[in-house]
Amino acid sequence: MTWVDELEQRAAARLPRDVYDYFRQGAGADHALDEATPSWAALRLRPRVLRDVTEVSTATTVLGTPVDTPVLVAPTAAQHVIDTGGAAPGDITSGGVIATARGTAKAGSLICVSCLTATPYAEVRDTSPAWWAQVYLLRDRAVTRELVARAVDAAAGALVLTVDTPILGDRPYPWPGADAPWYGGRLLTDIAPEDIAAATNVTFDDIGWLREISGLPVVVKGILRADDAVAAVRAGAGAVVVSNHGGRQLDAAVPTAVALPEVAHALAGTGAETYVDGGIRGGVHTLAALALGARAVLLGRPTLWALAAGGADGVHQLLETVTGELRRAMALVGARQVGEITADLVAPRNR
Repeated sequence: MTWVDELEQRAAARLPRDVYDYFRQGAGADHALDEATPSWAALRLRPRVLRDVTEVSTATTVLGTPVDTPVLVAPTAAQHVIDTGGAAPGDITSGGVIATARGTAKAGSLICVSCLTATPYAEVRDTSPAWWAQVYLLRDRAVTRELVARAVDAAAGALVLTVDTPILGDRPYPWPGADAPWYGGRLLTDIAPEDIAAATNVTFDDIGWLREISGLPVVVKGILRADDAVAAVRAGAGAVVVSNHGGRQLDAAVPTAVALPEVAHALAGTGAETYVDGGIRGGVHTLAALALGARAVLLGRPTLWALAAGGADGVHQLLETVTGELRRAMALVGARQVGEITADLVAPRNR
């Protein structure tokens, strides 16, 4: 059992069962979910030796924003139901997202905030200046435009467009709707639930539309193919996130550890950045992801477990621990800076 597994156990003991089930679930028979972490664990490294690693730095930039670590926080819905002090577990509060933002800022990282949140964006900005806003294209484009305007007003650094949910995957614990006791009636700050239906006609053209109405870089999240990555960048994306939605959409989707090299290779030289999430549970996984072409990784479920188990301090500890593991792994493979983590450090899969 890893320390992240132990963190999950502590979180499960604190969360209402329906909330924990919603956070943990995958799609269908959980094939994509179950394959995520083993795919990273199967990678093997080829360390360099006789390098001076007296000083090792994990500092980098993402879309020009300096961060102390390439370990970022992924957008995860319903953090508002996690009690971070003073509320009964499952009650609605904006404290979950703010606690995550506080822990992220303390670690010198960046948080991507889900649009499925009860927290005003301005509160996120005041807590963690390095933040991006996740968006879905909604059937009512006026609502999307309003959400984007709020993100711009709150100084979001980018919009993260999730593109792998034209419909919901086969999940045993779907979003329960407004009647669930922990739903709270309203999400997306003060926008009513009936106004948040996702569009099924989203295309590459919408990337340019988001750039036009926001003036912000657009990160396209949910890419698993090189051709889609190239098309997204040609349409105006500044970055992509290799992601299968935490195994919550298509149960047979390829693991992100397998998809990443193809995508990163296709975008090499374009100026666009590649990130990855899904199953990453430590610093060695992070190093492998960077070697395979990612500029940064994003943690989803581990952040939820850390938040539920320890609030802002738990999130800070998670990011600091994974970053510390990354720093140690960098020293052991002879990489003093993130830029020295290169593809030759990963052994070919056929060996």
